[in-house]
Parts: sequence; structure tokens; C-alpha cells
Amino acid sequence: MKSKYRWVVVIIFFIFMLLHQTDKLLINPMAPQIYEEYNLSDTQWGAISTAALVVGAFFYPLWGYLYDRFTRSKLLSLASLIWGSTTWLSAIAPNFNIFLISRASTGIDDSSYPGLYSLIADYFPPEVRGKIYGLLQLTQPLGYMAGLILATTVAVSFGWRNIFLITGSLGIVLAVIIFFFIKDVPRGTAEPEFDSGEKVGNYKFEWGKVKAVIKKKSLILMNLQGFFGVFPWNTITAFIFIYLAEERGYAEADILLTMAPAILILALGYPLGGALGDYFFKKNRQGRIIISLFGVLVGALLLFITLKIPVENKTAFGIMLAFTSLLIPISSPNVTSTVNDVALPEIRSTAMSIQYFIESSGAALSPLLTGIIADALRNANNPRPRETAILIICTSAWIICGVFYYITTKFIVGDINSLRTEMKKRASLSE
Repeated sequence: MKSKYRWVVVIIFFIFMLLHQTDKLLINPMAPQIYEEYNLSDTQWGAISTAALVVGAFFYPLWGYLYDRFTRSKLLSLASLIWGSTTWLSAIAPNFNIFLISRASTGIDDSSYPGLYSLIADYFPPEVRGKIYGLLQLTQPLGYMAGLILATTVAVSFGWRNIFLITGSLGIVLAVIIFFFIKDVPRGTAEPEFDSGEKVGNYKFEWGKVKAVIKKKSLILMNLQGFFGVFPWNTITAFIFIYLAEERGYAEADILLTMAPAILILALGYPLGGALGDYFFKKNRQGRIIISLFGVLVGALLLFITLKIPVENKTAFGIMLAFTSLLIPISSPNVTSTVNDVALPEIRSTAMSIQYFIESSGAALSPLLTGIIADALRNANNPRPRETAILIICTSAWIICGVFYYITTKFIVGDINSLRTEMKKRASLSE
């Protein structure tokens, strides 16, 4: 599809994801306020993120199935409506138990992205998808940045509950916009073997196709790395602010000055990773995986160096945190692109949902596990228990991912060629 309209779709999805990520990640920089109101332990705090991730993991397969069977744009509108409604419930929760339940319910819409990525794959060909996914995924750190600014400025005087009321309302507004302005297109429209949407053919979702794709060795390995690959992001987002405030003694102004540059540079890592993946993919179909391998291994090394910088050296810590942040997201758009590189168009939402289900299963463990480790280390008189817990979780997870990425390079070319052969066959039948 060559029309300018596809860029309208990208803009609307970018705004949707940016506001949704702001709402989702806003809770972490507001940790001190919520800790104080509910008198939380680290284990309870970790449980909040874990509960939402568990619910999200449960809903991934359902969203994936629905997206591959029904109109994706209308389902995305429903997801946005659910986002707004569940955030409102969080804002009015009178005690911790109800707050925990309401935050868990936000996981329902958090698992709605596979349909969005599948629809984008039908607007853009494989050679540029990495860039588009990278552009859309930079909404995660930008949303984190917006949440940081809101938490350290507006929320201080306005209150964290009122902030959630505002972001929830925006979710309802976006639901209306998506419902009326986003069009679905035939699945497979943007595949290079087809000249126009009319030639795509009427290929439907079938469970046999799902079983076939999940048996592909490259996707098995990508799913295994995905289980561990999300540990670092969820650990860092859940604990970095409380770690800076209590273990490094940073005031709110120090936290903002440290995290703002890091988050902005982290945002660059998404389009950079997507662009590098596309560039090397054109030269070698192992390219996306090689870029991902580089990102996780170098990222693990830099994080270790960063957290070991003395507390009093704030400048060096901030600089190294920024360098580390650039590497953290490089693999993300390449994983999304790789799933679309090997899955048939009519089951891409389901294939992505399986990937995200496995990722969320791992992600659900990481905040709670980090909190448990931190509490255990505190009882053992460790001077900086959260720092140690973050290092244990993040570096070990990235090393494991590196191993799986390396093995994936042995199988990815064959699985991509298999899809391209099938697309050529379909193109010849439609002539």
C-alpha cells in the first residue's frame, strides 16, 4: 500500500501508544507517593506490576485469536476503551487490595498490541517494518518520560489519583478516534510478492497454521529469549526511581536531571535498532538477530559498570546510564519484525500474541522476584539491596538472551525463505 493514508494510521497509533504507555508507566515515578499512602513493602510494590503482567499474559492469546478472526481496528478501539475504564478504577481505589486488583485489570488492554503490529505489517513491506516498529516503540520511553515529568511536577501538588483520572479520560477519547478513523486492510496486502490488495486472496485463520508456525525453530528460540528478555525492562521501570531516591540519595530534582537524558537517549534506541535491523536484514537475513545479540550483551556490560559507579559521582553515573539506555531497546523492534518475517499474514496477530504471552510470563515474575531479592538482601545487611537485585536480574537475563539469539542465527534464514516461498506460491495462484 503506497497511499499517504498509511502515515495517518502511523500517527494515530503513535499517539495512542504514547498516551497508553504514559498511563501504564506513570505509576513507577509516582512510587514514593503510593508507597507512603499505602505503607508498602518492596514485595507489595513488585506485586502491583506482576499482577498487571499476569493478567496481560492471560489475555494475549485471546486478543491474538480475535485480531486474526475479526476487524482489528474495532478491537483496538475496544482496547483503548478498556484502558480508560480500568485506569479510572485505579484512581478511585480506597485501599491497597482494591488498588492491586484495579491495576491488575489494566493488563487487559496492555496485551492488545499484536493486532496493531499486524495491521502495520499490512500497510508496510518487510524491508521497512523495523523502522516503523522502532518509531512506534519509542513511545514506551517517551511515555516513561512524560510520566516522570508529570510525577515530579503536576502530581506533587495535584495528586496521583487526579493524574490517573486524566490519563484514563484520554484513553476513552482515543477509543472514539480509532473507531472512526482507522481502516482495516486485507491481510498480506504489503507483501512484496503482491502488486495490489485485490491479488492477496482470501486466506483465513486456521489452527493448523498456528501449530505449524510455533514449531519453527527460530520462533521457538525467539520465544525462549523473550521469556527472559523482558526481565530487565520491567525490573528497571519498577525499581529505578525508588532506587535512586533511597539508595543513591537523589532528590526529585536529581532524579529528573538523571533520568530525563537517559530516557530520551533510550527512546532513540528503538528507531536506531529498527533502522539497523532493516539495513543489515537487506544484506543478510540474519541481520536483525545479530543486531539484537549485540544489544543485549553490550547492554549487560554497561549496566554493570554503571551501577558500580560511586554514589557521590552523579555526573559519571548519569553519563553511563545514558550510554546504557541506548542499548537496552535495540532488540525490541527486531523481535517484532522477525515474528512477522516468518509468520503467515493471516496468523500474525496470534504469532505475536504467543511471543508476548511468553514474554509476559517472564515479565510477570521480574518485579516480584526483584522485590523478594531486595528484601532478602536488606535482611542480610546489604547496604544497597535494590542495586544488587537489579544487577542480578538484568545481567543474567541479557546473557541468557544472547545465547538464544546466537542459536537463532542458525535457523532464521531457512524460516524466512519458507514464508517467501509460500507468498510466491500464493501470488502465482492469484494471477
